[in-house]
Formats: sequence, structure tokens, C-alpha cells
Amino acid sequence: MRYLMTTKASDTAPDEKLYAAMAEFVEELTTAGVLLATGGLEPGGIRVTSSGDGITVTDGPFAEAKEAVAGFALVEVRSREEAIEVARRFRRIVGDGESVIQQVFGS
Repeated sequence: MRYLMTTKASDTAPDEKLYAAMAEFVEELTTAGVLLATGGLEPGGIRVTSSGDGITVTDGPFAEAKEAVAGFALVEVRSREEAIEVARRFRRIVGDGESVIQQVFGS
């Protein structure tokens, strides 16, 4: 089962200890074949909306930017519970904040 895990930006600046802990976590999950992809996302982005036949393209940043996704991880696990445990471990490393886990269908 594949899950997309996303996280919102934090007000806390990362330090060397955080970078080291995340590097170890990423290495562990990659070696185990759990982590398929990970990355950070630009804060602005481009919004594409459609209504009827019209398509509107709007460059960011947007007023609600602090609600935007800041990073992601695509994982392959055996169960929903395993995905939740991976997210729990991530949150313990990075501290306060919010992440969302969504199952990816069709993969």
C-alpha cells in the first residue's frame, strides 16, 4: 500500500541536530524499501482552477500560505497502521506541527 504523507511548514528553524536525525530516519526508511520519494515544496506555487470551460492560472504566494504543504514523503508499507507509525516517528523527530496521510490508489 502506498501513502502520501504531507506536512505543513513550521515556525521553528531546523538545526544541525534535526538535520542529522532526519538524515538517519530517511536512510533507515530508504534501506528498508519503505521510502519511495521525499522532498520539500516551494511556498508559493501556482494555482490552476477550472469552472465550466474556463481555466484560470494564478501565481502564488497566496494569503493562506502557512496552510500550504511544505514537504512530502511517498511511502510503501503493508498497512494503514504502519503508515501511521512512520508518520508518528517523523513527528517525534521534527516536533510540533501537522502532517496528513493519504492512501494513494492506482499505484
